[in-house]
Amino acid sequence: MRKKILALMLTVMIGSAQVMTVSAAKTTDELEQQKAQTTAQLNETQDSINNLEAKKDAITSEISDLDAQLVVTMAAVESLKNDIVEKQAEIEETQKKLEQAQQDQAEQYEALKDRIQYLYENNGNTAWASLLLSGEDLSQILNQAEYTQKIYDYDRECLEEYMAVTQQVSDYSEQLATEKAELEASEAEQEAQQAQLENMLAEKRATSADYDAQLADMQAKAAEYENLIAEQNAMIREIQEQQAAEAAAAAARAAAEEEARQQAAAEAEREAAQQAAQESSSDRGSSNSSNSSNSSNTNTTSNKNTNNSSNSSKNESSSENSKPSSGSGQAVVNYAVQFVGNPYVWGGTSLTNGADCSGFIMSVYAHFGYSLPHSSAAMRSCGRGVSYAEAQPGDIICYDGHVAIYMGGGQIVHASNAKDGIKISSNAAYRTILAVRRIV
Repeated sequence: MRKKILALMLTVMIGSAQVMTVSAAKTTDELEQQKAQTTAQLNETQDSINNLEAKKDAITSEISDLDAQLVVTMAAVESLKNDIVEKQAEIEETQKKLEQAQQDQAEQYEALKDRIQYLYENNGNTAWASLLLSGEDLSQILNQAEYTQKIYDYDRECLEEYMAVTQQVSDYSEQLATEKAELEASEAEQEAQQAQLENMLAEKRATSADYDAQLADMQAKAAEYENLIAEQNAMIREIQEQQAAEAAAAAARAAAEEEARQQAAAEAEREAAQQAAQESSSDRGSSNSSNSSNSSNTNTTSNKNTNNSSNSSKNESSSENSKPSSGSGQAVVNYAVQFVGNPYVWGGTSLTNGADCSGFIMSVYAHFGYSLPHSSAAMRSCGRGVSYAEAQPGDIICYDGHVAIYMGGGQIVHASNAKDGIKISSNAAYRTILAVRRIV
């Protein structure tokens, strides 16, 4: 009976140790799987952070470029405003000259009327004869005739001079008005470009702020994943330490159980020997000893590590510069002058239905296979720079807020303003030339 009790206790203790070992192994396995999932999520979040940082760097570069363009455009607008003020002063000065010329005309006209009235009141043409014949001798008559001719020549000279001055002042006044209209068109174009750049900057800065917010969220999530992995590692270490302690305890229990088993076996042998001695010596029986075997089962656990790697692919985009198919500077001019008389439309690029100054040049050069920007400021960097003295047909003449195609001989063809449309101007240097760019 005592042997049965000891065997039952031994069985219960071994079974309990096995259950605890299996349970701990299962918990460790689950934690390792959870840790692998968390690590994968952390890697995915880090990839998202890297992607957002790349986008943030790109948009920061774009913002920097737009800021530089905006500074140039604002400077151009300010310069054009000053040019318009100066041009208005010239117009006012010319108007004063025109008024003075008209006043001189009125005075000459009054003097001429007085002379005509005098002749009329003194018998018209006969007055001249009387004036000539009133001389006492031939020398006086000749003097009178010479004086009369001088009066006649003076009147004609004054009239011709007045007409020439009036026409010159009128032409100059019209030229100044045209130039002012071109400056105002350029100013409107630059102001519109400034507004467009400011809107683009606002959008880019809003996108950049959104990237910052997303980055902050992603970084906070990554920190949470890192903390969770640290907690999982701590739990795994704790379980592993617990397993080691339990293994040591199980070994101690096994040693104690083995000792108990040996003691029980020895006790059983002593009891059997005593029982055999008490029996009669004549009736000898054979004593049977039972051998009990204990088996211990060892459960092994395997830990699985899952490594997830995420690869990001980068697409490289390359911009191809359009290369000219054919054409020369003179060919560009010959093609451009076909559209003289067509309308000026701000923001337009149509050579027939309307274009602004940069849109006109962009479309003309596109016909020959060249890709130019739709911006007068950006065209200052196209092609290669030459001096105005070296300018050839087809070169681009760049002003503040305006561009034109040089024709040669000081002439330009350009989309001037809403009043004149696409036209030819005879003086390429009518405004300050900022650059001359050769494309062909």
